[in-house]
Amino acid sequence: MKADLEGLAAAAAIVKKGGLICYPTDTVYGFGCDPLNATAVESALRAKGHRTRPMPVLVKTLEDAARIAFFTESARKLAGRFWPGPLTIVLKAKEVLPRNLIPDGTVGIRSPKHAVCLELLGLCSGLLVGTSANLSGKSPAITADQVVKELGNRVDLVLDGGRATLGVSSTVVDLTGQHLSVIREGPIGKADVLRSLKRQQPR
Repeated sequence: MKADLEGLAAAAAIVKKGGLICYPTDTVYGFGCDPLNATAVESALRAKGHRTRPMPVLVKTLEDAARIAFFTESARKLAGRFWPGPLTIVLKAKEVLPRNLIPDGTVGIRSPKHAVCLELLGLCSGLLVGTSANLSGKSPAITADQVVKELGNRVDLVLDGGRATLGVSSTVVDLTGQHLSVIREGPIGKADVLRSLKRQQPR
């Protein structure tokens, strides 16, 4: 379906019922479900196939993110600088999330810089599983046609919002240890991340 008001409403209704959807973001197409629904999460894991890493969660606001993860001062600095945008922050998860989504007790969180995706998140109570729309081990999809070819028979709905703006997966940083670790360098470089952490927060 087109990622218009009708399509967004249909997608949100599917998520509420525990279904699976694919949707456009600022980086690549996302594949997700309700992150608070353990049954839906299990369905998403099976659809992705042999995924070993935890699936990230997209959020609409920092307040939504704080519902599911413990935010450190460093995390708030990075979110304030790069959200909405292509930075995923891995933090210690709160127990509100099902164990099959956070097997190691951590969760990657990101707020996308994409109007359609943010509108969808608003209709989904601010939270949505946000793994890339592809089978595990394959390249992330950047168009709805690519999503349909790879996952069309595994999801309930694909929202077509045109080509993903950036076309590459987000930068991922881990803040669960004593020091920041860059898991994946994407549109935002490690140097930019470290520079932002060194800056003083505005009073």
